Amino acid sequence: MAAPPAASTRSTDEELRGVEETSCCIVGGGPAGTMLSLLLARRGIPVTLLEMHKDFDREFRGDTIHPSTLEILDQIGLADKLHEIPHTKISGPSIRFADGLFRPFDLGRLKTRFPYILLVPQVRFLEFITHEAARYPCFKLVMHANVTQLLKDNGTVHGIRYLAPDGVHEIRSPLAVAADGRFSTLRRLAGFEPVKTSPPMDVLWFRLPKLPGEPEIVGGAFGGIGGGRIFILLERNDYWQAGLVFPKGQYQQLHSAGVESVRKSIARIEPRFAPHADSLTEWHQLTLLSVESSRCPLWHRPGLLLIGDAAHVMSPVGGVGINYAIQDAVVAANVLSHGLEAGRVSDADLAEVQRQREWPTRVIQAAQSFLQRRIIAGALNTPQAANVPWQLRLFAKIPIVRDIPPRLIAFGPRRVRLKEV
Repeated sequence: MAAPPAASTRSTDEELRGVEETSCCIVGGGPAGTMLSLLLARRGIPVTLLEMHKDFDREFRGDTIHPSTLEILDQIGLADKLHEIPHTKISGPSIRFADGLFRPFDLGRLKTRFPYILLVPQVRFLEFITHEAARYPCFKLVMHANVTQLLKDNGTVHGIRYLAPDGVHEIRSPLAVAADGRFSTLRRLAGFEPVKTSPPMDVLWFRLPKLPGEPEIVGGAFGGIGGGRIFILLERNDYWQAGLVFPKGQYQQLHSAGVESVRKSIARIEPRFAPHADSLTEWHQLTLLSVESSRCPLWHRPGLLLIGDAAHVMSPVGGVGINYAIQDAVVAANVLSHGLEAGRVSDADLAEVQRQREWPTRVIQAAQSFLQRRIIAGALNTPQAANVPWQLRLFAKIPIVRDIPPRLIAFGPRRVRLKEV
């Protein structure tokens, strides 16, 4: 019996426009992919970044840049430049319960140059990082590149094939990195299957206008609970970024009730923003975020590494997803640079990236799961306004325990530093 064709065999009807070589091919122009590209390019390592869309602009991508990321950018002299982009800051949310306002954490107590979360539109952040990477001649960015195939030889990935507007291209490299998000094409092509959990909620994201005489939001963020809904508000320069959290499985019911039901929920939870909610008149103004949490048991195979959402999808609780993805990129740069400079990356090196990053991922996902089950699910399943949960009040009164949530949100279980060479 004849052997099956190799994975890199081209179909006869494909017109191959070109074959290129690079040291590292990164798929996905999100925070993980762009940051890893920059860090490798700074070290003189040839890197090609492929992004399937024509630009970086997406509706309601995460915009939260945490102290961990700001410290990493500060290491390479980019934190101050990032602050030149119009932004707002969050030091800690205020949450309205039936028995009053409560601040679950305060980043202002952290010992760091950046005791806050920086809110920068993700499209501006990604443009900023790729602009900095483009200063290095060994960096190449290809937009509108849809990956169609992994190139393999005896089970080892040695490149990828992608479709561009002008035809089919191949990139040969000793390492391909899947940084292409929760619906990762490379992950699917490699046959990795993430283990999923079932967060109890979904979120409708939308914008509300700023009006004369705006109410002050302490700490730059607000949350309110009532009627089986949670209302979220983040202050932006010229608008409010808002979200309505509701039990998973109720989207069709909410959609059938129409925009009026969303306005009523906002007015019931936080009457100060009822006038702002009048701007919501069409359902297309609302964007559904289907909340998911998952983690791949294995993040690598010879010649291929998964990072960011491709390896682990985070719940939006705490807004840590971007920053954990960037920490993945930093660890990958720390561990893999010498191998990439030598033109070969061992499977042991790839396993080391997962070893360093899997435990912090498990810790934060466990913390998110605890909050979702014990706090958020309870609020969503209670029609009337809820009081501050006793667990939160207890945490706030014990200094050692009180300081755990802000440190975990800001840095994760351990600080990640870039190893300069």
